[in-house]
Amino acid sequence: MTTLLVSDFKAHCIEVLNAVHDGGEPVLVTRRGKPLARIVPVTDKIGRKRQLGALVDEASEKGDIVHTDFASDWENLR
Repeated sequence: MTTLLVSDFKAHCIEVLNAVHDGGEPVLVTRRGKPLARIVPVTDKIGRKRQLGALVDEASEKGDIVHTDFASDWENLR
């Protein structure tokens, strides 16, 4: 990953953006040695097919979200 000072990025913004787009390599922009922004190429997701099961084990069920046990609390608040 290429690292640029924010002043260099400001001076060559369009060139840097074109290089990231064409080359695909991200650029890290820093100010006083601390990371300020990461410029990454945009991925084109249009036309790509999803893989079946790509999100398996990414979510979990924590109980019944339709029938909760808050009915008694609602009645007590009346």
